[in-house]
Amino acid sequence: MLTSARSSQFESGRANGVALGEARYDQQLAKILDHATEVFCEKGYRGASMRDIARSTGMSLAGMYHYFGTKERLLYLIQKLSFGKILDRLAQRITQAGGPEQRIRAFIANHLEYFLEHQHAMKVLSHEDDVLTAVYGREVAELKRDYYRICCNLVEDYKKEKKLDFDSRTAVLALFGMMNWIYTWYNPRLDGDAGRLAREMGNIFFGGIANCSRANGRRRRVNLRQHRMPSRAGRGSGDALSFL
Repeated sequence: MLTSARSSQFESGRANGVALGEARYDQQLAKILDHATEVFCEKGYRGASMRDIARSTGMSLAGMYHYFGTKERLLYLIQKLSFGKILDRLAQRITQAGGPEQRIRAFIANHLEYFLEHQHAMKVLSHEDDVLTAVYGREVAELKRDYYRICCNLVEDYKKEKKLDFDSRTAVLALFGMMNWIYTWYNPRLDGDAGRLAREMGNIFFGGIANCSRANGRRRRVNLRQHRMPSRAGRGSGDALSFL
């Protein structure tokens, strides 16, 4: 019978063994998904086969089917783990940031850093976002919605703090449009690292919404004045100038 001390050592050793086993499994899974990502990136999801992925990973085709079942599950795992990492890193960076502007800049930097480190994954996420079906599709779609909502909330906080006048949805989607396609044109010799790109995109984003807010403010003031002015036909006509 184990003594209390030996029992404690045994439990500790078993826990360490389980943790080590899980770490090795995670590393092996990450390698397989990296290879699958490269195959999807090169051939496209529909053009790639489980045999292609098995050949790339060095795993037997039977083993690939045994552990993953379908290539849709592989794509699901790639997207789920990618968004999971992005969200985890983002949560840490946002808590360390200052006000609303700094939190949006942290969002931009986190997005660009991850995708420049994982450009093949970025291409797969961008091109194969409508492939997943049923439970896989719903789960990944919810992760994407969470990510989008985080950005919307950050932009809304900034909008309220600065008392700006612009459409948050348009601004957020424009920001994603700027960030998501960098793999098509990014050249490290010309464009610098992720930090430089994040600063430049942040400056463009904040400058753009500031200009949009000023333009919207002017337009609203013009509309208000025109609405209050009598028509050329005279005050008694009941007509009024229409809004722009």
